[in-house]
Amino acid sequence: MITFVGAGPGAPDLITLRGAARLRAADVVVWASSLVPEALLDHCRPDVTVHDSKTMTLEDVLAVYDRHPDAALVRLHSGDPAVYGAIQEQIDWCVTSGRDFEIVPGVSSVAAAAAAVGRELTIPRVAQSVVLTRLAGRTAASMPERESVASFAAHGATMAVFLSAARPDELQAELLAPGSAYTAATPAAIVIRASWPDERVVATTVGTLAADLTEAGATMTTLVLVGEAVATGGSAPRSHLYDPTFTHTYRLRSAAGTTTGRGSRRS
Repeated sequence: MITFVGAGPGAPDLITLRGAARLRAADVVVWASSLVPEALLDHCRPDVTVHDSKTMTLEDVLAVYDRHPDAALVRLHSGDPAVYGAIQEQIDWCVTSGRDFEIVPGVSSVAAAAAAVGRELTIPRVAQSVVLTRLAGRTAASMPERESVASFAAHGATMAVFLSAARPDELQAELLAPGSAYTAATPAAIVIRASWPDERVVATTVGTLAADLTEAGATMTTLVLVGEAVATGGSAPRSHLYDPTFTHTYRLRSAAGTTTGRGSRRS
């Protein structure tokens, strides 16, 4: 069995219980030391065989899979493997080769970054959508034209920009492109190595983003959050969900006009 495990954003205790269990049971682990802290391997047995994929090609990784047809094999990905995990071609290989596989989701770096900033990314009447994207850069051929940062900026939703810290001027220019709903004053946050011991958060704005990214000097494991939901300080509009006048399946309005909760088997 090949198990694709989301390692989470970095902290060893932010991997899921299932992911940790798969690591403990693994005979072989393929991981990227450039993206996943070595402390995650503490979940493994001492006799595990480890391959560092930092310098490996897809063919190198598949060769490891091919050499261990009967092993419990874990491919350890940073964050959640569903987002920029580059696992689809590996899954396709498993299907073509008749290899059993499973995917264990992980805590996304977006969630860890939001926690580091101390903000909810979806706030009533401010932002109800989150766009996960990146600049095209060297992998421009992978980016559909309609999915540029500039095109998403027109919506003004909360944006989480991956893999783009090395091009600060280009990122700021796309965020402020003609038709953008963002302005130079729109709040932004630079989160470097979210949940790692040396985590850093830089509160900024779209107008000063390029300068602050350059000054921070980090180009890897860096996520940029953009949008009004990222603003720190002040009070956010109240959610309808817990408003006493708002009813739903579990909280019904009584004849007296107050809301009552449905009973539960647990108190």
